[in-house]
Amino acid sequence: MENVEMDSNGNDSPNLKGNIPNNKTIEYKSDSVSSFKTNQNPSSSEIARSLPNNTDAEKGVLSAMLQSPDEIAGEAVQQLQPNAFYVPSHKLLYELIIRLSDEGKPIDAITLQEALIREDKMEKVGGPSAVLELIDFVPDASHFQYYVEIVKEKYLLREIISTCTSCINSAYVHEGDAGQILDLVEQNILDIGDQEKPNGDNLSMKDHVLSAIENIESMYENKGQIQGLPTGFRDIDKLLNGLQPGQMIVVAARPSMGKTSLAMNIAEHVCVDQEKAVAVFSLEMTTQDLVQRLLCSRARVNSQKIRSGIPDSSDFPKLMKAAGELSKSKMLIDETPSISIIEMRAKARRMKQRDDIQLLVVDYLQLMQSTTKRAKDNRQIEISEISSGLKALAKELHIPVIVLAQVNRNPEERKGGRPRISDLRESGSIEQDADVVGLLMRPERYADDDDEKDDLEGEATFIIAKQRNGPIGDVPLTFIDTQIRFADRAREQED
Repeated sequence: MENVEMDSNGNDSPNLKGNIPNNKTIEYKSDSVSSFKTNQNPSSSEIARSLPNNTDAEKGVLSAMLQSPDEIAGEAVQQLQPNAFYVPSHKLLYELIIRLSDEGKPIDAITLQEALIREDKMEKVGGPSAVLELIDFVPDASHFQYYVEIVKEKYLLREIISTCTSCINSAYVHEGDAGQILDLVEQNILDIGDQEKPNGDNLSMKDHVLSAIENIESMYENKGQIQGLPTGFRDIDKLLNGLQPGQMIVVAARPSMGKTSLAMNIAEHVCVDQEKAVAVFSLEMTTQDLVQRLLCSRARVNSQKIRSGIPDSSDFPKLMKAAGELSKSKMLIDETPSISIIEMRAKARRMKQRDDIQLLVVDYLQLMQSTTKRAKDNRQIEISEISSGLKALAKELHIPVIVLAQVNRNPEERKGGRPRISDLRESGSIEQDADVVGLLMRPERYADDDDEKDDLEGEATFIIAKQRNGPIGDVPLTFIDTQIRFADRAREQED
């Protein structure tokens, strides 16, 4: 049996000094040797590590705020969340100083101690001496910004550790679709970058009211101007006040009514004329076909002649000019067929981070898929999950999302073929999730004879059947078939 004695650190270790009885021999077993090695050289997972923090920097922030509360308190709340403080007592003091500042009360050692006593929190911060220590902890409050950056950096590191640990645990216990956990991991990682600024969820009602008042004042100062993203169509912009961030705008119609053309006309205007990045998920058409349509529409040339290979001689300069304008723009086209809502959300997030897209177009909703188990056998549940996912994406990226959708055959049975919002195919959740529902119709498609068709040629109506924050109504448009393009209906025709 092995003779063992305690080493200087209090650990069992073999006696290598020869203090062994003569009638005993040392027997080394593989298990005991491996156990000995493990105890002497613990793995990294066995070493307890404290989370990144800098308590002196936290005290520096609080000290600077107490020395110059009028100048610094308002600035601090814009840069630091209370959760950025590692020491609970520092977090408590920070929240109290901010609250006293919001209430317009003087901030010094006396008022702070009085507030702590009144709220029975003095012991939680370490007593009166801890408060007094903060007053002179730093000699100069002008170094406040430097301390803030240190606190923010340590907080960011802690969030990375916490998020990655949570993601690892989720991967171990998750039993469903791996795509869902991947989407969750990606969202959590992307959210880390937002931890450096205060979260809107933590804003008080006072902050939200002030923001709303500022928005109203801005609209008053710019009365008559479009507040959202312009579509390029005069009467649509007037009715919707432009496309608003976070909105899901559904453009629905029967096949061959021009849904894709209208959506791409809007995307082209935002991308080329407004010089903003636009993402287009084309599940139905190839990128090549889509770009060719864009070129013909932008150049105002006869697309049928271009496809037939017999363009007019005047078309080439127009096409070259349109090609130059489109090539300078930032339109990102993804033609992945049957893309899932999880995959689209992941791609859209990357586009937002990399290119700062301001508009997203999906053509079209019924061609998308959901990867959840409960949606596989129920198409209505699948469409519902896709619809709610697109609305959530609009809110998450804070951009308008235009979603094209099909309507059922009911308009075919009505005089004039006018669609209704109840005609949306496969799920009522589309109507519920959408902020705006626009139904597109071209009466000439339902003409009874050639004469009526000639009279109605080119007429189109965009029916705003739902608008969560505004009026509904009909917008008259003109469809130029040869150019695959919509335009505002001439005012004299309206009159």
